[in-house]
Amino acid sequence: MSALFNFYSFLTVVLLVICTCTYIKIQFPAILNDRTGFRGFFWKAARIGERLSPWVAFGCLAMGISTIFF
Repeated sequence: MSALFNFYSFLTVVLLVICTCTYIKIQFPAILNDRTGFRGFFWKAARIGERLSPWVAFGCLAMGISTIFF
């Protein structure tokens, strides 16, 4: 089943995109300077990861626990 049709997989993909974009922005800030267009989506994901980092961390922890035990 595609990640778009399975809600659990969709949440996993969204969390991974947010975490990856935040990491890339911290390591290589020049890559995500463009705020419009295709790269603007990744800039917004990195911004979400920066500003909501406790919530994103909790989401990743919850996804990890649910993956291990369920």
